[in-house]
Amino acid sequence: MQEKRQNQNTLVQYYAFHSKIYDATRWSFLFGRTTIVRQVAMRMQPTRILEVGCGTGNNLVQLCKLFPDAYITGLDLSNAMLARARQHLGEQTQHVQLLERAYDRPLKITPSFDLILFSYALTMFNPGWEQAIDAAYRDLRPGGLIAVVDFHDTPVTLYRQWMERNHVRMTGHLLPYLTAHFQPQQTDIRPAYAGLWTYLLFIGKKKTPMAVKEAK
Repeated sequence: MQEKRQNQNTLVQYYAFHSKIYDATRWSFLFGRTTIVRQVAMRMQPTRILEVGCGTGNNLVQLCKLFPDAYITGLDLSNAMLARARQHLGEQTQHVQLLERAYDRPLKITPSFDLILFSYALTMFNPGWEQAIDAAYRDLRPGGLIAVVDFHDTPVTLYRQWMERNHVRMTGHLLPYLTAHFQPQQTDIRPAYAGLWTYLLFIGKKKTPMAVKEAK
């Protein structure tokens, strides 16, 4: 628990500065963010959406455009990032609820969301990524979808170590846990920068509790 709180505090401090330069710098390596949202739209028209680690609101703006009738919640640890999200949303803020908190437990007592999106968030929850996926499983309605775009792995040890210093784990650890809880509807592992690393696009449908138990 103490290690998790230390990691959360570190991330809050990290993004207090990086919120100012995030959109100007991250476009060059956060691949697949637009793709994952559009691919979800090809499969469903959700009415209740949660994005975990919504950051500066890039995905929230897309979600508002693609699903104008949906009730959308954006969650992030960093107040500085949420402030940027409010600026980007503008008048669309009235359609979006922004929450400043960790996602280490479900938001609701009963499953409430049709879609839960993680965009380059889970690989930064160290520890805490398993609890976030568990919380998403419990927050999703039966038949709901989880959508994940994130770093996957790298064959270059020095690059992996450099990413760890920037609070990102790149060990291919997300996919096995995701497939244990969600029936894959799409799984793509794509190369970036000539194979320096790979990134994951995953869309999965919530499994029954019995199916999850059997998968484990």
